[in-house]
Amino acid sequence: MVVFGLGGTIAMSTGDGGGVVPALSADQLVAAVPGLAESGIAVDVEDFRRVPGASLTFDDLAALAAAIDRKLAAGADGVVITQGTDTIEETAYLLDLTHTRSEPVVVTGAMRNPTLAGADGPANLLAAVQTAASADARDLGALVVFADEIHAAARVRKTHSTSGHTFVSANGGPLGYVVEGQPRVLNRPSSRTTVPTATEPRPVEPRPVEVGLVTMVLGDTGTLLEAAADRLDGLIVAGFGVGHVPDRVVDTLTRLAARMPVVLASRTGAGPVLSRTYAFPGSESDLLDRGLIPAGFLDPLKARILLHHLLATRHDPAGVRAVFTQAGGHHATHPRPSHPATTPQGTARA
Repeated sequence: MVVFGLGGTIAMSTGDGGGVVPALSADQLVAAVPGLAESGIAVDVEDFRRVPGASLTFDDLAALAAAIDRKLAAGADGVVITQGTDTIEETAYLLDLTHTRSEPVVVTGAMRNPTLAGADGPANLLAAVQTAASADARDLGALVVFADEIHAAARVRKTHSTSGHTFVSANGGPLGYVVEGQPRVLNRPSSRTTVPTATEPRPVEPRPVEVGLVTMVLGDTGTLLEAAADRLDGLIVAGFGVGHVPDRVVDTLTRLAARMPVVLASRTGAGPVLSRTYAFPGSESDLLDRGLIPAGFLDPLKARILLHHLLATRHDPAGVRAVFTQAGGHHATHPRPSHPATTPQGTARA
């Protein structure tokens, strides 16, 4: 078992200014977990990063994914990552997309830092190690283990800024629970989408891939869409309800969808984008007819991670659409604008 420490609240202590900052090493975190030494689980530790969750980058995650692959190829039975909770739902999903092996990859953290009474880091880390060491957690991809709940990376969301029970899986619920030190997996996803990174070196890009996320709000006039349009390679639109936008932004979205992938998600955080129920200007069917790509059950943050990864792995427009259809569980028969008959670069599997 390997524990990678990335920093975050779980690794914070009081800094010179009085607030807490990432300071504790991964070794210190593991040493502070009651019961871990008696569990019989051998743990190796790697102090990979020591930053807040909000400061993690795509480059950090690419390096982490490569390090995870090396450890698993060398014989590790599973991996645990400790990090800040601000971005767990995003980093876990990116790791899930690139993880094609059967060994568990478990992400955890803490909502209460070690200087506070009732700090939850040690309990979360113990449950994560127990899950990563369990045969029942194999073939589930990346998981988030928090407050003794086991969540699929593709479903989990942070829903409260301070609660220790902040992580929930609105679409389907948790996969299981850690009970008396034993992971109990009660339900398994019927499919999982993976998009491995290429093994050959990528050509040097003139700049990093940029994918924006714009949330529709009451009275939206499209100002943010217009301002960001020329600086993006792809866009996620978090629409109202089942995928609606104000009629006054429809023309802008139509122009954007003609030159880049524009994915339509729901800002509600649960439930799917529909495809053929409503028919007014700015409705889901109207937008899909104009070339937008439905996110299905993926929430806007997950949709952004997926689109960024697809563009970074050089998928063409048809490939992007095909992977979103699979990953979002959106298998509608709604007619779509025609696209060049090209083969997606990279692979995706259920």
